[in-house]
Amino acid sequence: MRRPDLIGHPGTTPPVPGWPAWFLGPLALLFAFLTWQAAVDTPVRRADERLGRSIADSRLSDGAAELLADLGNFTVAVPVLLTVLVYVSWRARHAGLPRWWLAPLAALVTMAAVPALVVPLKEAVGRTGPPGMAGDGYYPSGHTATAAVAYGTAVLLLLPWLRGRYLRRELVIGYLVLVGAVGFGLIRRGYHWPLDVAGSCVLSAMLLLTLMAFLDRRCTAHPNQPT
Repeated sequence: MRRPDLIGHPGTTPPVPGWPAWFLGPLALLFAFLTWQAAVDTPVRRADERLGRSIADSRLSDGAAELLADLGNFTVAVPVLLTVLVYVSWRARHAGLPRWWLAPLAALVTMAAVPALVVPLKEAVGRTGPPGMAGDGYYPSGHTATAAVAYGTAVLLLLPWLRGRYLRRELVIGYLVLVGAVGFGLIRRGYHWPLDVAGSCVLSAMLLLTLMAFLDRRCTAHPNQPT
């Protein structure tokens, strides 16, 4: 019997139905809690600001921290995603997968959801930034969300086309390290508080899990199966 593989790869079988969606409820509650803590003066927010000042005083150089923070720029993260979209689309079409365009389209919609959600949330919460940063609207972190969703979506699209558990595992680990590094760089440079980054990570996880649930249901067909 052939071992089940990840979604979208020729000859695969879908994973346990509905498992990504199961996490959405707890994540939504966690995001609501973090948003509440960021919006009002609470012991959690005061501790968050103390932690942020402590990280800003860490020994990592400004240049290294700036480089890490820049990985969350739209002009860096989105071109990476677009490159993966082109590659995956070519592979899927060449393999004869039905609805080969559906996964890339879903990825673009997921990416477009980032500014559609982050911008109104920034305006609604109106959190002030770290010392030296003017104005408000720092929660959630747009750079963190851009990095987490762009790179995360790219990983989800690539995983089905990679052979071997080791390579897939290393790609996921690399992604988690990359997003963590972006968040740390943003805090170290004094662009965001830790809670801004944490809220964005939770929001991004919700978007990526929604994309996973969609791909599980819609993009698992074999090239020889009827559509």
